[in-house]
Amino acid sequence: MDTTLPAQSALGRRWHSTTFRLLAIYAVIFSLSVMVLLGVIGWAVTGDMEREFDVVMDWQLIYFDSLPDADLADAIHRRIEHERMHSNYYGLFGPDGHLLAGDVLALPPQLPTNRTGKTLNLTASMGHDEEPPRVRAMAEQRKDGSTLMIARDLTHVLRIRETIIKALVGGGILCLLAGTAGGLALSVRQMRRLKAIRHVTQRIAQGDLAQRLPIGGRDEVDMLAHLVNHMLAEVERLMNEVKGACDGIAHDLRTPLAHVRTLLAHAAERTSLHDDAELSALVDRARIETDGLLDRFRAMLRISEIGTLQRRGGFSEMQLQTLVQEVGELYEPLAESRSIQLSVHTQPVDAIHGDRALLFEALSNLIDNAIKFTPEGGVVRMELRQTPAGPQVDIIDNGPGIAADERDAVLQRFYRGETTRHLAGSGLGLSIVSAVMRVHDFTMKIGNARPGARISIECWSRTLA
Repeated sequence: MDTTLPAQSALGRRWHSTTFRLLAIYAVIFSLSVMVLLGVIGWAVTGDMEREFDVVMDWQLIYFDSLPDADLADAIHRRIEHERMHSNYYGLFGPDGHLLAGDVLALPPQLPTNRTGKTLNLTASMGHDEEPPRVRAMAEQRKDGSTLMIARDLTHVLRIRETIIKALVGGGILCLLAGTAGGLALSVRQMRRLKAIRHVTQRIAQGDLAQRLPIGGRDEVDMLAHLVNHMLAEVERLMNEVKGACDGIAHDLRTPLAHVRTLLAHAAERTSLHDDAELSALVDRARIETDGLLDRFRAMLRISEIGTLQRRGGFSEMQLQTLVQEVGELYEPLAESRSIQLSVHTQPVDAIHGDRALLFEALSNLIDNAIKFTPEGGVVRMELRQTPAGPQVDIIDNGPGIAADERDAVLQRFYRGETTRHLAGSGLGLSIVSAVMRVHDFTMKIGNARPGARISIECWSRTLA
């Protein structure tokens, strides 16, 4: 029974490939690295410039400390008059906080007065309508109780930092795109090799053990392909030996069994002349057992024939609706003879690609089993419907059903369920159906009809493209 998961879309498979996963991880790591780098550069550049500003402002405060208190206001005015770029700001405030000199109208309350530099905005402190600049400021309290504040404009530093960050972001994006494109270009050949290996392994999984993985890369994948090919050669040899032995036994024993059956038929004719009822019963029983053995050998050889069919060599477009109706008509007399109600319900479904004779044989085996294991007066239904994935055939009966722990075992050769062991049969019917399903890549599911069994045939391929 095929239990393979449904095939994913080509895009989904591509993004789940190792190459794209590595590229995605690389892109994430690269992006995080660039973000950390930008943060470090911004912190380093700004911190270094702020330290330089602090040194300059500290020296300016030392210079102003050397001036007499009476000359300090004039010195600040002269500094402001000679300022061309307006990169420095000054403010001298009295002990009560009112402005004595300078172009800073109010002392920022968050600025310490112990010659410690602080970055801040001079909001509502400038005497013009321009946007308040971001400055590095330093203040000290003089001996006369006044406070002297010096500030240097950080606008050009911030512009330099912004330019550097923009350049790094642009360069990082270009590097990421170039790296991704280069990685994809280098991975095209590897992806093609993996695609070829995937197609070969699919055919091997479908039973074609003569297939071999492509070789030629001279890398780790090529080494693995050599090992797998060697393993496949050994597996093919062993399978052929086992199959040859089994087929030889089946062929060799079928002919003597046929002769034994013929001899038993002649013996039955002779016993009828002697009117020996007990001997006649023993001969009839021997004939029945011999017929059972011949049926088993025929079924085994049929499974072997189905397994050795050339994959899809005789497949063609076919309509399931007509096939299901023909199987129902064929088994309707058998169901009536056992007082079983056989109903067939079909819907228009999509055409499928398959072997009509094999599918007819598989559905016939399923209907025959359902009728065989359904008690007299029971019901057997065969339904054909269209699902979003494709056509589906359901065979439902109200017989003893198949226990959950036996649903895989019943597909094995000669297995007989505990509830049906007393009924005649070879235990190979579902094995033949399973072989047909494998040839078509269809899925057979065994469920519970409460009461009875429900066997569903999903008529769409589960092979990964």
